[in-house]
Amino acid sequence: MSVVALVPAAGRGERLGYGMPKALVPVNGVPLLTRAVQGLFASGQVQHVVIAAPPSDVDQVHTVTASLAPAGGAVHVLSGGAQRTDSVRLALDHALRVIPDTSIVLVHDAARAFTPPEVIAGVVAAVRDGHDAVIPVLPVADTIKQVDEVGVVVSTPDRAGLRVVQTPQGFRVDVLRAAYCSGIAATDDAGLVEKNGGAVHTVPGHAHAMKITTPFDLAVAAALFTGERA
Repeated sequence: MSVVALVPAAGRGERLGYGMPKALVPVNGVPLLTRAVQGLFASGQVQHVVIAAPPSDVDQVHTVTASLAPAGGAVHVLSGGAQRTDSVRLALDHALRVIPDTSIVLVHDAARAFTPPEVIAGVVAAVRDGHDAVIPVLPVADTIKQVDEVGVVVSTPDRAGLRVVQTPQGFRVDVLRAAYCSGIAATDDAGLVEKNGGAVHTVPGHAHAMKITTPFDLAVAAALFTGERA
């Protein structure tokens, strides 16, 4: 039975200001997507990676990633959709069609390129242990305020029960498929499962799994991982 990672990477990444898809933006000379895919395979748990790329850059993404799969593994590249959920749906459909023994599906952001392989392995292990959906999380360090439409504070949630969510998010394949067939909308894949009545389990995340979205994030990543090349 195969573990398949879906990587929605069709975003243009305008906030990074590179004039290229965000997934292809380099950190210390290595594209984010390259690092993300290598981390997935380095976990020792993933057999296939399905990348939903910008339609105009499918060939380039294929060139960058074709040689990353280890023996017995494979990288699949297809055209992504207009929204992240569209890309995940297309990648999931591809996995179900082309990799019929898919049992566990991970959804991973290329922007979390430095997620340690042990976090990825921990997510897969938790799904194998019987959980339908698993997400890596970190405790919330800052005080959080809930505000109304004009910016006035209405409450202060107890941060002891709050968590920051990272990726990869892991699912039994039938659970994620059912969530995507439900017509429900959510901000992440675990949210879809939750709204569809599923239970979502958590495992420890890692500070290195930060999401790279802005030039500041890129600078932080470059400083943290200076000299480390894929």
